[in-house]
Amino acid sequence: MTESVEIITIGDELLLGTTVDTNAVFLARALGDIGVPIARRATVADDADEITDAVRQALHRTGGVITTGGLGPTADDLTRPVLAKLFGRELREDPSIVAALHALWASRGRGGPLPPSNLQQALVPIGAEVLENAQGTAPGLRLTDAEGRWVIMLPGVPRELRHMTTEHIVPWLAARGGGTVLRSRSVRTTSIAESALAEKLGPLTRQVEGLPLAYLPGHDGVDIRVTARGLEADDATRRLDAAVARIQEAVGVYAYATDGVAMASVVLELCADRGETIAVAESCTGGLLGARLTEVAGSSRVVLGGVIAYTNAIKEQELGVSADDIREHGAVSEPVAVQMARGVRGMTGATIGVGITGVAGPDGGTPDKPVGTVWIAVDVRGDVCTSRAIYIGDRGEIRHRATQVAMDLIRRALITTI
Repeated sequence: MTESVEIITIGDELLLGTTVDTNAVFLARALGDIGVPIARRATVADDADEITDAVRQALHRTGGVITTGGLGPTADDLTRPVLAKLFGRELREDPSIVAALHALWASRGRGGPLPPSNLQQALVPIGAEVLENAQGTAPGLRLTDAEGRWVIMLPGVPRELRHMTTEHIVPWLAARGGGTVLRSRSVRTTSIAESALAEKLGPLTRQVEGLPLAYLPGHDGVDIRVTARGLEADDATRRLDAAVARIQEAVGVYAYATDGVAMASVVLELCADRGETIAVAESCTGGLLGARLTEVAGSSRVVLGGVIAYTNAIKEQELGVSADDIREHGAVSEPVAVQMARGVRGMTGATIGVGITGVAGPDGGTPDKPVGTVWIAVDVRGDVCTSRAIYIGDRGEIRHRATQVAMDLIRRALITTI
């Protein structure tokens, strides 16, 4: 197994939440593909003492650290001088970096000479290896001490970090490792609880093909992740593929995709293959189902349109919902959902109509129809299926879960007609 590594992302903006840390996620995945486990991730402020303390402790634990951020030309870019001091190295200006900075400045058509502050990026600790940054101005640096412990400093701009990781970091770490990989795959499930999944998996609950399982619940359902650690690439691929197949067989209809594939993509592909089209009529979800479907490229082949029927008047006038049914059963009811689905299918000429009506909250609930109550109807060429559930969560979670179930109803209706 290759040595483990710690990742330290640096920047006040990360701690304040104004910037999302995508760099650590990318690094973890890139290193995992070559079998390098991430032992720990940390985020620290643009503060010399905080950076020093975090890197010193990480070096003591693992001997290998990757930092991101703090390599730019401004006063809050402290990584380079702080880590040079930690390693006991003097900073010296690198003439080749100076020349590259001047050339880049001129090539971008900037007026006047290169600002002196930019030359901060040309300072290199004695003995450090410079890692070329073909996407930006701040080069990366690699420092190694007498004990073989090392730190790699990467810029915080995601585009630059991704390129440098691919070009410099992955090849270097792969050459140091034992040729093994750290990979995961997942089976995506929906409309079934985590405990019920465990029962379906039976003896596969903890591991499959000798690989450990993890259960990852979310708004879309529960993902079942299986991980291969310390295996040769071919062996990992074979065992992961076999594990995914066994999980899918055990879970059955509740499994709708693998890895990061979204339900919308699955539904749209099924519809495209069968020549089906979709129209949606949404009340409590306010267009969210249509948005989730149409954010997938190529959805125009399947999605014809929809109606946001938030008021009873729109339900009646645009979709043909019976006013008597609304008075007798309420807007949040099976008859109304069915008529919404049928109405939008008829007005658009789609082969599939979807109706969603419910109480998304936080207000509007009653003892009979508490917040989270949603009725969904799917009309496929005149065959109608319905679902009623009380979804938990805040308004956003309730709306999202309702659209997930609506798409799952479409999926199930289509796969049963194969």
